[in-house]
Amino acid sequence: MSQPPTEEYRRALSSRHINMIALGGAIGVGLFLGSGKALHQVGPGLIVIYAIAGLMIFFVMRALGELLMYRPVSGSFAEYAGEFVGPWARFATGWGYWLVWIVTGMAEITAVGKYFQFWFPHVPQWIPALVALFVLTGVNLIAVRLFGEFEFWFALIKVLAIIALIVLAAAILVFGFSDLGNSATVNNIWSHGGLFPNGPTAALLSFQIVMFAFVGVEMVGQTASESTNPEKVLHARSTPSCGES
Repeated sequence: MSQPPTEEYRRALSSRHINMIALGGAIGVGLFLGSGKALHQVGPGLIVIYAIAGLMIFFVMRALGELLMYRPVSGSFAEYAGEFVGPWARFATGWGYWLVWIVTGMAEITAVGKYFQFWFPHVPQWIPALVALFVLTGVNLIAVRLFGEFEFWFALIKVLAIIALIVLAAAILVFGFSDLGNSATVNNIWSHGGLFPNGPTAALLSFQIVMFAFVGVEMVGQTASESTNPEKVLHARSTPSCGES
C-alpha cells in the first residue's frame, strides 16, 4: 500500500517533553474545575466513572501507540484514518479534531479568567483569558522545543499540585484540622445515599465531564512526529515476527 507524502517537522521534543505532555493533557480544567460539578452530580461513585474512563483511554492510547510505532507521522490519527479507511475519514477526523480543540481551547482560556478572578475579582475575566491566548499562541509559533519546555514545567506544576492536594486531604482526614476537619470522614462515602445517591442516570451523564478531563492525552500522537527519537520516546520493543528469523 502506498503511503501519502508527509510534511517533515523539526524533531526537537525529548522523552521528558512527551511524557509530561501526556500527563499534563490528563490534568487540566476538566479535572480541577469540572470534577467538583461532577462530584456534586454523581456522588462518591465518581471515582468508579473515572476508573472506567481511564481504562477506555488506556486501550485507545495503546492502539495509537502501535500505529505511531508503525509510522510516526504529522497528522497522527487523521493520517492513519486516511490510510486505512479512506480520504473521507482523514477529512472527517482531522476537521472533527480541529473543532474539538477550538471548543476546548475556548473552555481552557475561559477557565484561566475564572481562576484569575478568584484572586483579582475586579479584573475583567476576558483580560487574563486574552493574555493567556496570546502567550500560548506565541510559544507555539516560536519553536517546538520552547513549546515542549513550557509543557514540561507547567505539567510538572499540575502533577505536584495533585500530589499536594492528595497529601493535604489525607492529613485533614487523619488529623482533622481546619474547618473541614469536623465533616471529613470516610463514612461520607456510604452515609449519604451510597456511591451513587442520584441514581444511574446521573452517573451515565457524568461521563461527558469525565471524558473531557482526559482530552489532551492524545497529544502524544500529535507530538511523536516532532520527537528526537520516536522509537525511544514511545518505549518501543523490537521483536521479530513469526516469519522472521
